[in-house]
Amino acid sequence: MPEPRYRQVSIEDTPYYHCISRCVRRAFLCGSDPLTGFNFEHRRQWIVDRIKLLCSVFAVDLCAYAIMSNHYHIVVRIDSTRVDEWTDEEIANRWMQIFSGPLLMHQYLASADLTKAELKCVADLFATWRERLANLSWFMRCINEPIARMANSEDHCTGRFWEGRFKSQALLDERALLACMAYVDLNPIRAAIATTPEQSDYTSIQERIKHPDSGCLAPFSEQDSDAIPFNLKDYLELVDWGGREVKRNKRGYIPASAPPILVRLKMNASPVLKYLAKEDLPSTCALGPVSKLRAFAVSVGRKFVKGHVLGDRLCPERA
Repeated sequence: MPEPRYRQVSIEDTPYYHCISRCVRRAFLCGSDPLTGFNFEHRRQWIVDRIKLLCSVFAVDLCAYAIMSNHYHIVVRIDSTRVDEWTDEEIANRWMQIFSGPLLMHQYLASADLTKAELKCVADLFATWRERLANLSWFMRCINEPIARMANSEDHCTGRFWEGRFKSQALLDERALLACMAYVDLNPIRAAIATTPEQSDYTSIQERIKHPDSGCLAPFSEQDSDAIPFNLKDYLELVDWGGREVKRNKRGYIPASAPPILVRLKMNASPVLKYLAKEDLPSTCALGPVSKLRAFAVSVGRKFVKGHVLGDRLCPERA
């Protein structure tokens, strides 16, 4: 039985999450299906546009993404403090960019005279929307539901477009974040549909290389606590290194060309390379050092979370 989302997400432990949604029956519903010859490539742009729209509405920063033929990955940062700074009117204006909103709220924003009971309803709406604008489940719901409706309308059918609930993985420290972002950006190379990061269509790494000033992706900075805690140059070197080694399919050894960022973060190159070469979806609900995995389990009300072996190899405890 699937775990409820509140037992998979703890903003107090980490604001960073890796989310995956897969199309029903793993069909080629977002790319080109070699069996039928149908091409759904344009739907990938639907997903990219929707994600970016929602990141401009929600208190969510987009760190990495990869839109594949039958699933997509995103890495996001949830900024729960930002939503507290928004006024009630800004909350309403943001929410009503994606939903029409009730008539009562439109009347309130138009300065209509409302009764005390109506004002109480408006205040409840503000509180509900404020909570939702920093909620991972609502963010993913607002991505997936409209895409499903658009695809079903185009296919003249009804029923599920997505396989089920999205999967989420908490990234408990900067090493887990670094490895996961690179894992996401290297998806097209692992799938042999691109040979270099800059040729990887519908990925954040391509956007960072070709459109560095787009402003849609979370910035890199080692000084700014609200930014991704790395240097962009280091990250690009890591992805390029990982792409070359994954392409050669030489796993389990320590390349001499490992980027310096791995040394600074005390990450062994061999398990990093093995992780980047994984072709299956992550099976753990959290990634990070063993001590943080244990603390995360306590925070979400679980006795244990999987991933201790991987966490110990990829994010060893620092002396």
